[in-house]
Amino acid sequence: MPEKAWLLEASEEIWEIEQTYLAAKTGESARVRKIKTEETEKYILTVKRRISDIRREETEREISKSEYETFLKEADPARKTICKTRYRIRGGNHIFEIDVFPFWNDRAFLEVELSHEDEAFCLPNEVYILREVTEDRRYTNAALAREIPE
Repeated sequence: MPEKAWLLEASEEIWEIEQTYLAAKTGESARVRKIKTEETEKYILTVKRRISDIRREETEREISKSEYETFLKEADPARKTICKTRYRIRGGNHIFEIDVFPFWNDRAFLEVELSHEDEAFCLPNEVYILREVTEDRRYTNAALAREIPE
């Protein structure tokens, strides 16, 4: 996991996220998020459809706090709410999102949005990849919500 001091220094934004998955609908995954920054608190509804192992179609929209609270009543009872800190770091034309979870001291998730699947990018020197897990469904947030490590 990158050094916390570097994460704090390198980040353009730091988000505290509470992510709750909703009861599943066929072929879709839906979740709501509460995202806190130093200045704001916002609420997001996201619906995802899996296209391939590394590609997802995602629809996202901001919702009100009351809508968020209503959606929480539809939470998937088989999944726990995930809390994480997201460090958003610019690297060239990309934003690297590094998610740090309170239940792990030795690993974090890194995600970068690409305009196409084979687009090249360079990781920050301070980031060391232990394992590529893009195609490993055990490392999705949805899977973690089913079985958050102790």
